[in-house]
Amino acid sequence: MIQGPIWQIVAKYIAILAAVAVALLPIVWMVTMAFKPVFEWNVATTDLQWLPKQPTLANFEFIFTGNYPGVNASIDRVASGPIFASLMCASLGTLFAVVVGTFAAYAVSRFKVMKSIGLTVLQLRLFPPLAVMVPLMVMWTYLDLIDTWFGLSLIYGIVTIPFSFWLMLTFFDEFPREIEEAALVEGCSHWRVFYRVVLPMVRAPLATTMLFVFILNWSDYGVALFLTNRDWVTIPVYMNSLSSAMTGHMYGAKAALGLIAALPPMILGMIIQRDLVRGLTFGALKR
Repeated sequence: MIQGPIWQIVAKYIAILAAVAVALLPIVWMVTMAFKPVFEWNVATTDLQWLPKQPTLANFEFIFTGNYPGVNASIDRVASGPIFASLMCASLGTLFAVVVGTFAAYAVSRFKVMKSIGLTVLQLRLFPPLAVMVPLMVMWTYLDLIDTWFGLSLIYGIVTIPFSFWLMLTFFDEFPREIEEAALVEGCSHWRVFYRVVLPMVRAPLATTMLFVFILNWSDYGVALFLTNRDWVTIPVYMNSLSSAMTGHMYGAKAALGLIAALPPMILGMIIQRDLVRGLTFGALKR
């Protein structure tokens, strides 16, 4: 006879599988939609189907060439420009935020520099960026930074510095100070200790922070919508423009672009997978 605890284990796994199925449902729908021809995803002409009856790469061809094969639909701008803009601005913003946040977190953790800066930085993160978009647009216009890679990368870095700072501060607080003290006794300077001792040992937390900050910048819509208009439009803003007078909203093209947009964070996560697991569990065992 099956005992109670076994039923609990079975129920737990059923609940986990159900939760995973619900979480994967939008992803499966996006993947199947990306390979459907226009007459299968256009709700005006047919009922929606889960799986494509005639799989095609026309949606990908449409966003990269601007013309949909066999359909009178076109767009003025292809996806290669927004993809490059998102990659460049999100990467530069992530680099800026992680570098500044790491130095600031180490200074506060080890040297107790401006102990109150932690709450100040946290307030910057809690304050919604869109609340200051109007004065920021005026400032960026005066500085001639509207619709530039530098202006968008800079604001990405500024907005995500608090996130980077607090993550790295937690990691540095958990890092054993005895290792640094031993290096100082051996004659290392504070900079050499930080560069040669601390950074290699917090590589995993640093990779975790970098991934999370990159995802925040990569998925941004509101900031890019206000600060770009043509040359440096990012993927989320560009996706909103995918429509046609002939077919309405280009759901297949949007799904294809969404599938492409999901690749960089996934690839980055796979590259740093080993460091990511270590970074997420860093400090779980107290010294």
